Formats: sequence, C-alpha cells, structure tokens
Amino acid sequence: MLRNNRQTELEELVLTEEEVIDIKNLIIYNDDFNTFDFVIDTLIEVCKHNPEQAEQCTFIIHYKGKCGVKRGTAQELQPVCDTLLERGLSAKIE
Repeated sequence: MLRNNRQTELEELVLTEEEVIDIKNLIIYNDDFNTFDFVIDTLIEVCKHNPEQAEQCTFIIHYKGKCGVKRGTAQELQPVCDTLLERGLSAKIE
C-alpha cells in the first residue's frame, strides 16, 4: 500500500507532538535505625501501600539494601520523598 505525502506528514506531526513523560522511581535504602514496623507503617501512610505490599517492600529493603517503593514523575514523587526523609528514612528519586 502506497502512502501519499500528506498522510506521511500527518503521521510525522503526530509523532513529534507526543509528550514525553520521564517516569522515575522513589527508592528507600536500608538503614540500621528504623524498625520494620515503622517502615511498614510509613509505606502504608505515605506511599499508600496496602499492608502486604508495605511488608514485602520492607523485606526487600532489609535484604537487598534498597527497594523502589513508588513510580511517577519527579514532580509527583518529590513531596513523598520529602516526607520520607522528614521521618528519618533514606530515600532518593532515581
């Protein structure tokens, strides 16, 4: 099937106008200060995890040293990261 130039131009225009969204990960790192229960409760309250998800993330943080606990744009994640840092957790947006 042959395409005419107008159709090709329209397709290129649509492709060039797509918005690129840069999705980031909010990472929590293991530390020797916070208890499992505190981290679980914080993930439930701040990151809106359900209890099972919060517990799984906490174990991953403990055994692997870090875990991505939330995904989104940097603008969406920054207030969450700030709250985690204020509560004494080691967190970073990557």
